[in-house]
Formats: sequence, structure tokens, C-alpha cells
Amino acid sequence: MSSPAERFAAAQNTAAHPETARFAGRQRFDLDPFQIAACQALEDGRGVLVAAPTGAGKTIVGEFAIHLAMLGENEKAFYTTPMKALSNQKFRELVDVYGADAVGLLTGDTNINGNARIVVMTTEVLRNMLYADSAALRDLRYVIMDEVHYLADRFRGAVWEEVIIHLPQEVRVIALSATVSNAEEFGDWLDTVRGDTEVIVSETRPVPLEQHVLVRGDLLPLFDERAGVATAQVNQELMRVRSFKGQNYENNRRTQKSRASGGRRPHRYERRPRPARMERIDRPDVVRLLERANLLPAIFFIFSRAGCDGAVQQVRRAGTRLTTAEERAEIREIVEDRTRNLGDEDLGVLGFFEWKDNLERGVAAHHAGLLPAFKEVVEELYQRKLVKVVFATETLALGINMPARTVVLEKMEKFNGEARVAITSGSTPS
Repeated sequence: MSSPAERFAAAQNTAAHPETARFAGRQRFDLDPFQIAACQALEDGRGVLVAAPTGAGKTIVGEFAIHLAMLGENEKAFYTTPMKALSNQKFRELVDVYGADAVGLLTGDTNINGNARIVVMTTEVLRNMLYADSAALRDLRYVIMDEVHYLADRFRGAVWEEVIIHLPQEVRVIALSATVSNAEEFGDWLDTVRGDTEVIVSETRPVPLEQHVLVRGDLLPLFDERAGVATAQVNQELMRVRSFKGQNYENNRRTQKSRASGGRRPHRYERRPRPARMERIDRPDVVRLLERANLLPAIFFIFSRAGCDGAVQQVRRAGTRLTTAEERAEIREIVEDRTRNLGDEDLGVLGFFEWKDNLERGVAAHHAGLLPAFKEVVEELYQRKLVKVVFATETLALGINMPARTVVLEKMEKFNGEARVAITSGSTPS
């Protein structure tokens, strides 16, 4: 694994890597040393594993691999992602750079220009192509595997492993992740399976991550802001709230136990003590709190489709409206343009008019149960900051470039198909 000093030295050695220098010169920003080191490794013919925090710019390495493929004669590059929303977004970005004729999209919902030199797809699609020995694999040179830490997923991880093992040996793999914890060990395995692979790690987080807990209508920092990053301590005010609630619960429990064992019986009009509960704040109140604190746009992660739809209805019933008249007009224009091919009868069945009204309020749901065209509209409006609050399942959790100022986790557990389990860093946005 390259040290920071080695990566910095590599960044200065642009003369030996002319394509890296040329590519870097076309960017609107200066590349970081880890980005340059990864691009140089690709230019030298090696594969790379890049582990860097969210927002650090890992995808620029994948884009350089596409740049190298387009230099060759008929060479191809595949960009794989675990989510359709991420595939859709990357497809649009690459079309803006290379044009519609050069870029394709293959997901469970969409099949666009599948024989293009650059194809964005979900990882399962590539696995199926490998087993079918698809003709589209001919001249494939690079495969970018975004969110490669999905290899550890108990249900879908085998797909990533099968792709890495069964790709033709001449194909270079560019593995990108923000949450892989064992980069060096994983890199050693890639080196064994795929050949020469450079492991490049950056721990610099360009976008600060602030964590808060909502208690009694107040946003309290999770960690003591006076403590250093290396010695972060839980906010003492939160500890006091927890201790107070715990003590109330214990006192109430002892009182009830005493009465049950023959102690003083309460008067019939006397209210029995109940275990203390943390006050629950309604979603519309949370949305208004975030709006007052200038913390919108926000994504609320609710790990069920019905929960997402119910949350939108809850905010709607509260009369919440987060958009200006100008924003509502722009939303109507975009929605009508993107759905012009759907007939009025179909739109009525799909609940289009209520969905559009919610969008004009600045609120939307995003999950796998939505019509693909509706999901893409929600993504576009959120990217333009016209929709201010999205209630989503994991469909928006991984690698998607969204302008969210706040991420709200209502629960710290989710159903994994068998039981309710605690969420992990690999299953939440960072």
C-alpha cells in the first residue's frame, strides 16, 4: 500500500505519465495526490483499489480508466454500480462528456445502447453477461466497480466476487469504496486473483461530517465539540439525558414491583407510574426544524417502501410547503416534460397528480416500488435542489452525488430479509 510520501512523490512524476497529466489538465480542479497516483497506476497497466471517504473524488479514477479506453481502438469500459439510481446518474454524467452515441445503460429497468464503448450497468447485469459469454464483452479493457465493499454483503456479495474472478485476465479492475475497512487485505486478494493491483488509501475527508441527535426538539451534537477527533467523546449533555431517563425508568420499575408484592396500593384515582419514554417528534416538525436551521435538502432513510410513502402523506397532511412559486413552476415544467409520453388514463392509475402535487411542495419518496420514470424525476429534482426532502430506502444510500445537507436516520436497525439487525457503516450513507 502506498504511503502518503510515496503518493506525493508519484504525483510530481507527471513526465513519465503523459495521459495522467493531460487528463488532470482538463479537470476544473487540481487532482489530489491519491487521485494522481491511482491514475498513474492505471496508465502503467495495473489495476487499482481506491479507498477514500465520501466526497473525496474516487470516481475521477474510474473516469480516467474510461478516458484510457477511449484512446484505444474499439476498446470498451464498463462502469458497474449496486443501485439503479447510481447507474442512472453516472449514465447522464458520461453522456454529457462523451455523447449519447458512445454511452449505454443496462439495468433491470432500462436497456439503452448496450453495444456502446462505455456502458453503465448494475453489477448483476455484468455477472449475467459473463455467464452468457456475451459478445458485448469483446474488446473490454476496464471494469470500474463502484461501491466494491458490497463484496461483503451476505446476500449480494457473491455477485461481486463472481465478476472479479471470472472477468478475462486482460481486463483491469478499478475498485472504488468509501467504507472498505480492510483495504490492504482486500488488495492482496485482488492482486492474487486479478494480477498486479495497486492499493491506494486516502483518509482525508473534504466534506466535514457532523453528527447530531434530536432530543426534545433540539439538535444536540453526538460528540463533545471540544474534544479532538482522535479522542472524540460522547456529548455529556446527551449522557445526562440518557441517565435521567434511565433513572426514571428504574424508579418507576421499582415502584411497580413494590406494589405488586403487597406494598401500598394506589388510590383508585392515582395514576400509575409508567416507564419513561423519549418524546417522539412528528416528521413534519422535524422537517420544519431542519428548514429553520438551514439544513435542507435532506434525505430521511426509512427502510420500507410503505414507510416512505406514509411519511410523504404525513408531511402532506400537515400542510408543509418548502418551495417558492418560481420553484413550483420549474417543477411543473420538468415533470410535464419527463412524463409527456404517458397517457392521462395511465397517469391517473399511477397516482400522478398527487405525486406531482407532493413534488411541488418539495417532498418525495424514492424506493424500488416507484415507476422508473418517476424515480428519475425525483432524482433530477433533488439534484437541482427543487425537492427539499426525500424519504428513501437504500436506493439513495450509495455513492449518489446528491446535494443533501442532512441525512436523517430514524432507526438504527433494519430488516435484512430474516431479522431486524443493526445498520452498519456499509449500509448507511457517509
